[in-house]
Parts: sequence; C-alpha cells; structure tokens
Amino acid sequence: MSLFQSDFSGANAIRLPTVRHAEHGANSMRILPAVHQRMIGPFVFLEQLGPQAFAAGEGFDMLAHPHLGLSAVTYLTDGELIHRDSLGGVQTILPGDVNWMTSGSGIVHSERSSPESRLSGGDFFGIQAWVALPARFEEIDASFAHHAASDVPRLYADGVEFTLIAGASDGLTALVKTLSDLVYAEIVLTSGARYQVRSEHVERAVYVVTGEVEIVGQAGVFGEGELIVLKPGAEIILRAPAYHAARMMLLGGEPFPEPRYMDWNFVSSSPERIEQAKRDWSQQRFPVIPGEDDFAPRSVLS
Repeated sequence: MSLFQSDFSGANAIRLPTVRHAEHGANSMRILPAVHQRMIGPFVFLEQLGPQAFAAGEGFDMLAHPHLGLSAVTYLTDGELIHRDSLGGVQTILPGDVNWMTSGSGIVHSERSSPESRLSGGDFFGIQAWVALPARFEEIDASFAHHAASDVPRLYADGVEFTLIAGASDGLTALVKTLSDLVYAEIVLTSGARYQVRSEHVERAVYVVTGEVEIVGQAGVFGEGELIVLKPGAEIILRAPAYHAARMMLLGGEPFPEPRYMDWNFVSSSPERIEQAKRDWSQQRFPVIPGEDDFAPRSVLS
C-alpha cells in the first residue's frame, strides 16, 4: 500500500492503493474514495474491474445489492455483463455501452457475466463510477437508462478519441440525464497525441487506465493506476509519450455545498438516512429483483 503525491502548478498526482475483491471473481483497484481524496466533484466512488482473463466456466459475479442516493455506471472495454434490477430491468452491458442507474430512495441490482461469456471465458475489463445526487434529489424514484455504444457521443481528432459517457465537455452533451453539473469521459491517445483538460468544471481528475501520459511542460510520467487531480481553474495538456498509447478516464464537476456520507453502497447528505438504509437492508425492506434470491451481505467501505 503506497501513496505518491507530486505537486505541480496545475495538478496533483496520486498513486492509490489496490483493493482486491475476490467475491466478484475479478481483481479490482479502488481509486475513490481514498484517504487523501474522498471526492472529485460529485464523484464519490471509482473502481477499476480487472483486467482479468477468465477461463472457460469462470466469470464476474456481483450479487444483488442495494444503493441509495447515487447514480452508478459500469463502463466496459472488454467482456459482457448482464444487469438486473428491482425495477424489473434486464440489460446486457457490452463494451462502450452506457448504462446509467439512479438509485434515488433505493434500488437493488446485480451484475454478472453473461451465460455466453462465462461458457467461453475471455478478457474482462471495466470501470465503475458512482455519482452522489444533490440533496434535493436524494429521495427521487429509482430509474435506469441504457445507451448503446454506437449512440454515445464521440470525437476523433489528431490521434485523440474522446467518448462522453455523462455530462458535458468539449462541445458535446451526453445522452444521459444527470442531476448535477459533471463530466465523465473516456479518452484514448495514440502515440504522441495530446489532449487539453479544460477548466469547464471546478473539480477535475484524470485516471490513467492503461499506458502512460505526460503533462506538457512538466517533468515526469504518469502510469497505470495513477490519478491526476487538477487544481480549480488549472488547464493542462496531456500527451502520450512516443511509442506509447494511453487510455484515461476524465471525471469532475461542481462540489456540493454540504458533505456526503458513505457506508457500503449507501450515499447521503444525512448520516441518519444511511443508518435507516442499513436497517432496511438487514430487515429485507428493500425492493427485490424478480427471479433472484442471492443477496450480498453488507460490508464496510472505507
């Protein structure tokens, strides 16, 4: 477990510890929350799932579990998952798809490898993010929206592929309906390509998923598993070094005026509301997923 901080004129780079979750069948790395960085704008949770090479018969299994006070999205680059939820929804998640689930006052869902991908095995890789809801929207009805990869806004220019998953940035507006000002995007740089992180949002960070990037004008290279946290108002240019490509996630938005509390899968501006949700889950008062009877026990998320 290590932490590396490097203070630049425009950014802080943080190397975060790895947390493995054997119960899901895949290695994972939790990026947020961290001791030195609890949130980025409304983002309260960011986790890398994999990379994992599943043998035939193996797969990813996230049992039925509840959420409160957040929107969640699992974005895949490899593999295939089946999402099921207590609204009755069943949706296949393919690489590049955007599946935006808003829990509001409460939802239960599961994510598992599809029967076809489990039978054959194969590569699995994804990023899961949670966005806290503004206080006035924390108790809205739950909802789920699916957008196929072919419909997700993208830009291609000068060796840069910019995919807008949620929010607004770089002249694009995502199809997803969000309840606060934010940006969540995937950025792929070919060798030598550059991308400017603009000051369109107050808080911003870039997570390096694969490859390496440099900040133009600054010494040092940032590699896989590092989070580059920008200072408010700062603009930097990221460059993939020669003979290297890079894949990154850009996230950010407006911070909330009040703090957010989190315990397991529950997020709220009220600690009392979280305690109520914990009791509701233990006493089976959350809605159920039709046809599922395996449930995840509550654990502690630090």
